[in-house]
Amino acid sequence: MIEIVPVPQLKDNYAYLIIDGTHATVVDPAEADVIDAELQRRGLVLDAILSTHHHFDHTGGNADLVARHPGLRVIGSSVDAPKIAAITERVTHGDVVHIGAIEAHVTFIPCHTSGHVAYQVKDDVFTGDTLFAGGCGRFFEGSPKEMYEALYRVLGALPDATRVWCGHEYTEKNLEFASNLEPANAAVKKRLDDVRAVRASGHFTVPSTMGEERKTNPFLRAHDPLLAAAVQQGTPGLDTKDGVAVLGALRALKDKA
Repeated sequence: MIEIVPVPQLKDNYAYLIIDGTHATVVDPAEADVIDAELQRRGLVLDAILSTHHHFDHTGGNADLVARHPGLRVIGSSVDAPKIAAITERVTHGDVVHIGAIEAHVTFIPCHTSGHVAYQVKDDVFTGDTLFAGGCGRFFEGSPKEMYEALYRVLGALPDATRVWCGHEYTEKNLEFASNLEPANAAVKKRLDDVRAVRASGHFTVPSTMGEERKTNPFLRAHDPLLAAAVQQGTPGLDTKDGVAVLGALRALKDKA
C-alpha cells in the first residue's frame, strides 16, 4: 500500500513523500534538512527524487539529498534537465518510471516552465506549479495555448476521482480571487468557506480532486459562459467563445490581483 505524505517547505511550498513500505520517493524537495528529518522520524530509506520542473523552490534540496544518500536517483524532464540540480535520469511524455512498487507515469505539461511534467501514480497526480487547488501557475515560459493544452487536454483527461497534489499552499488566495470574480457562484463560495475552516484548524488543503477542480477552479472553466462573461468585464473585446483567449485573460487578471 502506497502512502502519500505532504511535507511543507519554505514559506508555502509542498514536497511529497510517496512511501512504499520502508522506502520513499520525494517529489520536489526544496529543503533537504526538512526531508531528512521526516525520513528519519518515519524510519524510511530514500530511493529517488521526482522533479516536476527546474525552479529552485522545487529542486533546491536535490544536491544535498544526493550527497547524503549515495545512489539516489534524480528524475526530471529532459527539457528542463540542464537546470535541474543533480539530475540522473531524463524523462518525457509517456515515460513510466519504476521505483520499487511505485509506477510513475510522466505527462508533459509545458508553460510554467518549458519542460514542466506531472507524475501520475495510480489515482494520484503531482502537478507541480501547473494546476493548483483553485488555480494554475503563471505562464513564465509558455503561452496560453500551452497551458490550455495542459489543463484541458492532458490533466483534463484524468478522471474526477484523481487526487491532485500541487506545489504550493495557495488555495485560499486562489479561491478568494475566484469568488471576487464570480460573487454569485455558490459552489466557489462554499469551497472558500470550507478551505478557510481547514486552514484555521491547521490542516493542509491538499489533495483536492480533478472533479472538485472542474467545478470550482476558474482556470478549468474557461468554457463556462458565466465565467467567460465575468472575465470579459475586465478584458474588453474578449472573445468569450475562445477558451484559450479566456484562459489567457483570466491569468492576466490573476497576475494583477
